[in-house]
Amino acid sequence: MVKNNFKIVWTKPAQNQLKEIYKYISEESVQNAINVINDLTYAVENIVEHPEKHKIDQYKKDNDGTYRAFEKHHFRISYRNEKQIIRVLRIRHTKMNPKKH
Repeated sequence: MVKNNFKIVWTKPAQNQLKEIYKYISEESVQNAINVINDLTYAVENIVEHPEKHKIDQYKKDNDGTYRAFEKHHFRISYRNEKQIIRVLRIRHTKMNPKKH
């Protein structure tokens, strides 16, 4: 997806994590799963408006300031601002133990 001259790229792990989130939530409610996935993807799309608005990712080792993260619906989304590319790296539930990466 390209917006405001930024391209949003979902890494394979992030794509798989999003699918797993949908699968897990849809066991209880397909509509809730759709709503959560839509909200998460919309939040990612909005990063292009202000790529540095979210906090620096505290769990990224040797972070040069381009790695950032935010939370939505109890999920932590990590991304990297690579000039004109927003690369979504991972999505983890906030109750999972944080992992350094």
